[in-house]
Amino acid sequence: MAKLNRTAVLEGIVASQLKNKADLPKFSVGDTIDVHYKIIEGDKERIQVFQGVLLARTGRGVHEMITVRRIVANEGVERSFPVNSPRLAKVEVLRRGDARRAKLFYLRDRFGKSRRLRDQRRGLKHVAG
Repeated sequence: MAKLNRTAVLEGIVASQLKNKADLPKFSVGDTIDVHYKIIEGDKERIQVFQGVLLARTGRGVHEMITVRRIVANEGVERSFPVNSPRLAKVEVLRRGDARRAKLFYLRDRFGKSRRLRDQRRGLKHVAG
């Protein structure tokens, strides 16, 4: 009987925890996205939508996280979501942004029109699916 090495066993377990590629749309840094996240309050469960600009994607595999930033009452609010969490119901891409770097942390210091990112395809406002 062949002895399995530890990494092969761990990768097998991790692969079962990952979400399918079909469940999540293709989204990249700079996109404006809606993150539908399940909130559990007592015995009730509801879905809360967090809409904002995708600042960063970090990690890989089970540990992949996305950081989304939005402005509420002139105050910046950032939230990180684990991509493969069962609580992450859905991610919708509303607008594709043209980002030239991997992390958009410089948007934290900006306000007004300089905070906006250029559209990836200029004439198009909303991208379907």
